Amino acid sequence: MDKLSLLQGIGKISVFVSLLLAFFLLTVKTENKLANRLFAWFFIFSAVDLSGLFIDAATRTELNWEIFRSTTCLFEMPLFYFFVLAVCYSDFRLQWKHLIHLLPFIVVNLVFIPRIYLNFDTDKDTFLSTFNQLPEIYFVQILIEFQYAFYIVSVFLILKKYREIYLENYANPSTATYKWLFQITCVFLIAHSIVALKNLLRYSGFREVFLWANVLVGSIALFITCWFIMKALNHPELFRGVNSKLKLTKDILPEVKDKSVPSNVQNDLITNQISTLKQYMLEKEPFLDPSLTIQELANQIDIPVRDLSVLINHKMDQHFFDFVNEYRIQKAMNILKDESKSQLTVLEILYEVGFNSKSSFNTSFKKYTNLTPTAYRNDS
Repeated sequence: MDKLSLLQGIGKISVFVSLLLAFFLLTVKTENKLANRLFAWFFIFSAVDLSGLFIDAATRTELNWEIFRSTTCLFEMPLFYFFVLAVCYSDFRLQWKHLIHLLPFIVVNLVFIPRIYLNFDTDKDTFLSTFNQLPEIYFVQILIEFQYAFYIVSVFLILKKYREIYLENYANPSTATYKWLFQITCVFLIAHSIVALKNLLRYSGFREVFLWANVLVGSIALFITCWFIMKALNHPELFRGVNSKLKLTKDILPEVKDKSVPSNVQNDLITNQISTLKQYMLEKEPFLDPSLTIQELANQIDIPVRDLSVLINHKMDQHFFDFVNEYRIQKAMNILKDESKSQLTVLEILYEVGFNSKSSFNTSFKKYTNLTPTAYRNDS
């Protein structure tokens, strides 16, 4: 099998797998339907993009359609960007203003009209021989790189803020959403870097190397798509989002300051609030609820959620996530030291103290004790 046939075979398999994953995302039952649909359309346009590996235009008109097809790659990163927003924020909805993200696709096709789409005087072979040297093609490739950089940076910023909001407002030790999206974004960044290097070979004159680079890119695309399928099968619910209206403590801190109250009175109030909070945590043990949020805890102790957020995240210098887990780990340590409960397994203990994942429990336990739960029990 020659390189071209291998490339076409890989392309066909990649398109089939991408469409299969899109079908799965559109039909799987989940609460976050918007995120699934956005990700499905991402894979549909990825399939359209990958189809260029085996489509061969026979006429000048077909070549125009092939060029138009290649411009649809400009839909992929906006769709991925919206997918990340939909997964991270449960209240995210598409709005008319989001149509501005179609601008690069529209601009590119308008630029192509005069000398590419309407240039029927030149036969196909002659046109293709000079196609890669056209200023319009250079413009498109530069635009794609700028678009990609913009969306990748935007996604990383979204994930950074999401993680901070999650840690300040939620006590569920599962951070699958952040890890999953961060992994995807890193994979995209690496894959696109390889594609960018491959595109540079287009102008090097090394046709053989360029063809092998295309085979490599097609193989990577197939591997990534298969990896997504495995992830989607393991996590069909596509995770839990947070409310986008939640603010970080550093943003709400200036809003809760009351300059009319003397600093010594404020300090006494803060000390009393911290004492009340710690006593409540020990006596009522709200941390045993795996899905405890800062809003729910604020309702239980009758403190405004903004004040409680500042109290924990700023005055006590802890994320709500770490604050709650500290009590969970302390209770787990007491159980592990209790000889009367030696029959309990580590798995039973982690569920009893409010964790819902063995890996999360082990990570948090080792963070606080420098020992695994089993090693701590043996040393006690």
